[in-house]
Amino acid sequence: MEIGIDSFAAAPNGHDDSAQAISELLERIELADEVGIHAFGIGEHYRKEFLDAAPATLLAAAAARTKNIRLTSAVTVLSTSDPVRVFQNFATIDLISNGRVEIVAGRGSFVDSFPLFGYNLNDYDAIFAEKLDLLLKIREQEVITWSGLYRPPLREEAIYPRPVQQQLPIWLGVGGTPASFARAGALGMPLMLAVIGGQTHKYKPLVDIYRNVGKEAGFTSEQLKVGLHSFGFVADSREEAIDIFYPKYAEVIASMNKERGWVAPTREEFEAQANELGAIVIGSPKEVSEKILRHSKALGGISRFNFQMDVGLSHNAMKKSIQLIGKEVLPSIYA
Repeated sequence: MEIGIDSFAAAPNGHDDSAQAISELLERIELADEVGIHAFGIGEHYRKEFLDAAPATLLAAAAARTKNIRLTSAVTVLSTSDPVRVFQNFATIDLISNGRVEIVAGRGSFVDSFPLFGYNLNDYDAIFAEKLDLLLKIREQEVITWSGLYRPPLREEAIYPRPVQQQLPIWLGVGGTPASFARAGALGMPLMLAVIGGQTHKYKPLVDIYRNVGKEAGFTSEQLKVGLHSFGFVADSREEAIDIFYPKYAEVIASMNKERGWVAPTREEFEAQANELGAIVIGSPKEVSEKILRHSKALGGISRFNFQMDVGLSHNAMKKSIQLIGKEVLPSIYA
């Protein structure tokens, strides 16, 4: 199992501090590389709370400053992006990093990019399916002839640059829609499952759909990889971890929930999510290691676990968590 970290590049309260926030994000990616963490992902949002509207730019900067860590999107909002430009951007990052880039393609949990780029929400799934088809074809062929409903056709067009890796890894990012799990299985794509609430083991039937459809389509167990993305944070003790993480987590969730008509989580509700079966992975290195392994077993085995800890925590708190993950969680996972 690989261990990774995802960030949505949480914005500081004052926009004058945005440059510093980006600098600190890149410093954390360098640190993750140094302590042996396997992957670092950058999300894609178009909101005041985040600085990740141009994730490929951030990943390119990180590629030039790291040596071993894999760099990935978390996720690329493919529905409102041009697959040609997505491939070109990530192929270029692959060249900068000498073969360390991946794409997690998904529809995203927000729809801000639809009006921003002039897309119709009524076409939500159809646009994504079409663009995913084009992205996968570009990965396989340098010269493309293709036509669809939502993008101008391509006639014998060559797509460059090509990446260092023979086949650029593309995962399918999913939430809780059975059709998305089935689509990933039918295409034989690695699956990145975002579980940000509830109990992780309850997603096992959906993961089973993915694996069963994939096997019926002729793909091997090695091809049908499952990754898990959840809120998580590591400190010296469970109490310290919750004291640091909960207040900022509550602020972020309250901000998002306000527009959806929900209420902010209480500390008791948070701690319920952080218990043995809950989705949030938080505590001491030993507690976190044990919970990751439980989640893996509950889902029939996972290939990667990604922590989402960037909810506006201090730079130093996240650095310490990254160090604990690299120096204590990783060895415990592999023990």
